[in-house]
Amino acid sequence: MPRLAMSSTTKCGEQMKMNKNQDTTIMKVKYLWVALLALAFYGCDESTGSLGLGMFPESDQNMNGRDTTFHVITKSILSDSVYAKTNIGYVGKFTDRGNLFGSYECSFLAQLYCPEGITFPTVYDPVTNPKGIMAGDSTHTTELILFYRSYFGDSISPCRMSIYELDKNLEQKYYTDINPNEYYKKDSLLARKAYTAVDLTLSDSIRNDEDFHPYVHFTSPKLKKLGDKILKANREHPEWFAKPNEFINNLFKGIYAKSDYGDGTILYVDQINLNIVYTCHMTDSLGNIIHKKDGKDSLYYTTRTFATTREVIQSNQIKNNSKELEERVNEESHTYLKTPAGIFTQAELPFDAIAEKLSNDSLSAVKLTFTNYNQEIKDMFSMKAPSHILLVRKQEMHTFFEENKLADNITSFIATQNAFGVNQYVFPNLTRLVNTCLNEKAEAKKQAGGNWTATEEKKWEEENDWNKVVIIPVTIQYDNSSNNNLISIQHDLQPSYVKLVGGNPKKEGSLLDLKVTYVNFTGKK
Repeated sequence: MPRLAMSSTTKCGEQMKMNKNQDTTIMKVKYLWVALLALAFYGCDESTGSLGLGMFPESDQNMNGRDTTFHVITKSILSDSVYAKTNIGYVGKFTDRGNLFGSYECSFLAQLYCPEGITFPTVYDPVTNPKGIMAGDSTHTTELILFYRSYFGDSISPCRMSIYELDKNLEQKYYTDINPNEYYKKDSLLARKAYTAVDLTLSDSIRNDEDFHPYVHFTSPKLKKLGDKILKANREHPEWFAKPNEFINNLFKGIYAKSDYGDGTILYVDQINLNIVYTCHMTDSLGNIIHKKDGKDSLYYTTRTFATTREVIQSNQIKNNSKELEERVNEESHTYLKTPAGIFTQAELPFDAIAEKLSNDSLSAVKLTFTNYNQEIKDMFSMKAPSHILLVRKQEMHTFFEENKLADNITSFIATQNAFGVNQYVFPNLTRLVNTCLNEKAEAKKQAGGNWTATEEKKWEEENDWNKVVIIPVTIQYDNSSNNNLISIQHDLQPSYVKLVGGNPKKEGSLLDLKVTYVNFTGKK
């Protein structure tokens, strides 16, 4: 039986239906591009999250790309001590010339690494030990050298540093409130030295050489005595030198370096060498002693070195003048960041408000910006704004550093000042943070069941610092690969500060804007 031809009216109806479906598809694509463009602007490394539908709706629903703004409350908080597991030893005192933050002092304690199985040569004796090379069974001298590639403050401010011997093993306490008095006695002074950050006793040609490494050099009778003690122990107890811990436990527990005079300079000590210097006879290829023309033996100096390495413990103490810091924290018309171990900024994020307003929508981007006031750089000693900051949940602000974590763009994020050409720190997309926190609360509510009252909800939020994040100045380190991979995030322990827009709106402060881009699938206008 032949098929009937389709009428013109039926054709027209089908065409209109097709056009309508095409229009709907075009509208979806249009608003999808709105969302994608928002992602491109706010940061392509973030994934979107959904507070409502997790998939496209039916064909009769609209998809609307929209923006909205929520408010964020910030305040300054004292950082107290911070985790500082680092191979840099900070030493010195600095007083803020602007009189905003007062003064702070740095000192450090350090163990020295003993190379496994290290020995000293045997002593030469023409009769009993003709193959020995050491000239006499004692040291020539012992020197302690603190190397630093950089410093903060006045290069010619007169300072003095004292070095003490530890009498107790260092524990793995890496917080900056460590108490050195628990590890040394004041009568255990090994050496003391006056210095300036730039050593003007050295010629310009030496100081300007690219291989020159600035240092503070210590020698003293007590250091010489220490070297002789180590030499003697090496002869009598070689087992103490078999492993680094044996050396530390039985012979030399380390040093405490502190500034006891001067103000205006902080040294960043990156290497410490304890050099035990002794004298040896020069020998020929057969091991025979070489004599000079006058018949005297040819002698030379050599060393055995014990140094700071990552295998041993180093701890920094940082003491701030709390009075000035507390005064700055109490200024509620703005907030501060101050390093080292000074002031952080806390932000309270409106997760509940976002969930209530956008419960049926999909978040594309959640952008938070911290704007800093211009600060006058009066001279080379003025503190500058931190280059990098970390946004991390308050509940993770300690464990993040203790566990040597990296920013995961879920509950921790890095921002760089002036990355967008303005005096701001911008976090382009906190979407996954919002979803993580909301899911965490939903799970807590589920676990609590009928016990989840308004009172219990508030208690849970406070105990878990649920909606609070902290802004922390940090230093970041990348590897040397072509991918420039981030490998380390640590507290910034160098002097810096910045004043941020924010604070208590009831005390002349300002609310920050949390800008949210979302896609609405439900047809709501």
